[in-house]
Amino acid sequence: MTAASVREQFAETMRAVGREDPRLVVLVGDISHGILSGFREAFPERYYNVGILEPTMISAAAGLARVGWVPVVHTIAPFIVERGFEQIKIDFAYHRLGGNFVTVGGAFDYSNLGVTHHCYDDFALFKGLPNAEIVAPGSTAEFDLLFRQFYRSGHVTLYRIPGVQHGVPLEASAIVAGRAMLIRPGSDLTIIAAGPQLRSAVEAAPGLTAAGWDPEILYVHTVRPLDVEAVRASLAKTGRALIIEEHMESGGLGDDVMRAVRDAPVRTASLAIPDQFVTEYGTYDQHCERLGLTAAGVIARVASVFGAAPTRAVRA
Repeated sequence: MTAASVREQFAETMRAVGREDPRLVVLVGDISHGILSGFREAFPERYYNVGILEPTMISAAAGLARVGWVPVVHTIAPFIVERGFEQIKIDFAYHRLGGNFVTVGGAFDYSNLGVTHHCYDDFALFKGLPNAEIVAPGSTAEFDLLFRQFYRSGHVTLYRIPGVQHGVPLEASAIVAGRAMLIRPGSDLTIIAAGPQLRSAVEAAPGLTAAGWDPEILYVHTVRPLDVEAVRASLAKTGRALIIEEHMESGGLGDDVMRAVRDAPVRTASLAIPDQFVTEYGTYDQHCERLGLTAAGVIARVASVFGAAPTRAVRA
């Protein structure tokens, strides 16, 4: 079954995987009861509403993991990643336990609730945990397929559920954990996009082409482990890359891409959330517009960083 939103797909995937795997257990921080009712009714002994006690919820999940269960911990992003980080670090990562942390409200998806409900540093924090995995699906199919591929890895795994999907059709068979996806081949500029920002990259392509560029679009749904080979291969061809993501500029996908090609003669730039709080109130789209996380923003950033497109020989 394909759900309308990634959050609804999360619930459907939990019910489906719960039928297949009797060790799957779901813990929530007093949210998503409605969409998770199917799992709760089918497996009441494997569903726990711990309440607004996120560190306690994470410690309880670690205890379950220690005795052989496969826990899924779910609530709003800042309350798992930031408020509960010490428990993830000590109870899970330090003890080498596997666990799945499924968040909603990443970046500024809860735009009208302000900074208390924003979380732009989740990738950076999880990268500080040895062997952590970071999944940033931008569609329902990606969440379902990637969760199934990752959830029993034995590592700490973050899944950032977006409020908005990118809307770009993807071949299901090509959605593979740890593999970047080539959306559009190109020759002189690589656009590397994560999560919903794939839409901005794809929508920017015609404008970039009109300006003389031949952009290659690489989509990254698995931030860690990063597909370093695909990144290096693309930049070896194009020599330039713009990384676009809904994360703070520090510690995001852009940092990993730049590290992957630091010894290569290439130029890179980032289009991300500045290293500061997004204090304005408004809709998700209004935040994207203000921050330049749009097709027009991609085109403007390419022009400001890389200048005019390189001159190519005209075919006779």
